Amino acid sequence: MLKAGVLGAGHLGKIHLRLLNQSEKYDLVGFYDANPEHAQQIVAEFGYTYFNTIDDLLDAVDIVDIVTPTFAHFETAKKAIEKGKHVFIEKPITNTVEEAESLIALAEEHKVKGQVGHVERFNPAFTAVRENINNPMFIETHRLAEFNPRGTDVPVVLDLMIHDIDVILSVIDSDVKSISSSGVSVISETPDIANARIEFENGCVANLTSSRISLKNMRKSRFFQKDAYISVDFLEKKCEVVKMKDAPKVAGEFDMILQNAEGVKKQIYFDNPNIEANNAILDELETFADAIENNTTPIVSLHDGTKALKVALSIIENF
Repeated sequence: MLKAGVLGAGHLGKIHLRLLNQSEKYDLVGFYDANPEHAQQIVAEFGYTYFNTIDDLLDAVDIVDIVTPTFAHFETAKKAIEKGKHVFIEKPITNTVEEAESLIALAEEHKVKGQVGHVERFNPAFTAVRENINNPMFIETHRLAEFNPRGTDVPVVLDLMIHDIDVILSVIDSDVKSISSSGVSVISETPDIANARIEFENGCVANLTSSRISLKNMRKSRFFQKDAYISVDFLEKKCEVVKMKDAPKVAGEFDMILQNAEGVKKQIYFDNPNIEANNAILDELETFADAIENNTTPIVSLHDGTKALKVALSIIENF
């Protein structure tokens, strides 16, 4: 079992502590939090071991799980990597692309692995349809949330939209050609609602909308490709796969047949996969352990986190 420690014990940090503690692939050694009073409350409530300094924690672990505010990601990850520790870093990977690229270089130099917490890659609705997504040419995403002061220190693009950016980049095998975007600050000092259009070199277009001032929560993505439409509801953990094939010469009573202007007939059918319930955060943490043990590339590598950050910052720059 890998000895693990957590840096940052806020809302998400406490979830990571609980899951690492119950995982059979990790031995939770303890945690560090910059607020000693808050840390002692967690010790009293859950019994986790508290370390007085980051260095003390790093010296006791094989892997550090960084769940601090984004501004602290780079310095804490840099310190951990230089001590030869594997790093799991919550999204976004860092504040700047330069910082992210520096971490990649450091990880290669010190021969350690890193993973970024883009948890939607492990959402069961997405993993169930992932193999069905093949060269999509139009993608539309909506990620809407009710207002919550937590997270409003960064633009909605880095808070919410970056989840969809990472998912899209994971299914498009092409470089970004151009980005256009708009964002509006309604309550916060940074944009609360944003829309972006990403065009890829292969012709694919992705249209993304994110808001943290909505009256309801929504996390849906739709993928359109040759002879297929795929819908993923990340919130409700549901998916739908609608496919087309050449129509049979003799259609059945309940067959759904479409005929285009050229007279070509297609049959529409549903090919919805089974969705197996999971804990996406536990899965991302445990697959990272597998990557370390088996010396394979993590599912969401530091390179992946950097690509998502680069696109997200380009969207913000275009406001």
